[in-house]
Amino acid sequence: MNKPYTKRLWFHILMAAVASVVFLIAIMLLMRAFTRHGKEFEMPSFEGQQAQELTQRGRDEGFVFVVNDHLYENGKQPGTVLKQDPAPGEKVKRGRKVYLTVAAAEPPTIKMPELHDISLRQAQIILEAQGLVLDRVIEKPSPYENVVLDVLYRGHSIASGTQIKMGEKISLVVGKDIGDLPDAEPVEDPNPEL
Repeated sequence: MNKPYTKRLWFHILMAAVASVVFLIAIMLLMRAFTRHGKEFEMPSFEGQQAQELTQRGRDEGFVFVVNDHLYENGKQPGTVLKQDPAPGEKVKRGRKVYLTVAAAEPPTIKMPELHDISLRQAQIILEAQGLVLDRVIEKPSPYENVVLDVLYRGHSIASGTQIKMGEKISLVVGKDIGDLPDAEPVEDPNPEL
């Protein structure tokens, strides 16, 4: 092998290595600038603010606000932010999307659950899970202690499956032990010979 050829080969290898190092450094610097590496800050709380105002001034805040859910909460002004993701206090970067859960203007409608012939405690759990409010418990004499005998909505019986707004008040008629029921008198057999 001749010497000029060997020198030229090593020169090209050295130049390729230098070019690779320069290229990697340039990529790392661009990635750092693009991802804003090290420029994280604490996410502020937007809960209680109006979602419409936030979405309009989102760029000024350095975020992109996205309303992704509506939830009815009694006493909350419609359009108010109830929850946010990322949560307040999390470390984030500017330009991050912030997903908002906003108070709905009206409660959603649901189907009235089946509550007959279950215990009062079970009925309370089901009502709460469906977003309904237990208004009154009315006791009625019955051999079935604490069992739901009837379900009332605005003073009238309501059938399961009926559409009703979440947050409505429901009253339950439950059995109250009336003590020992008198024994039934024996019935005489009309055909004693048979």
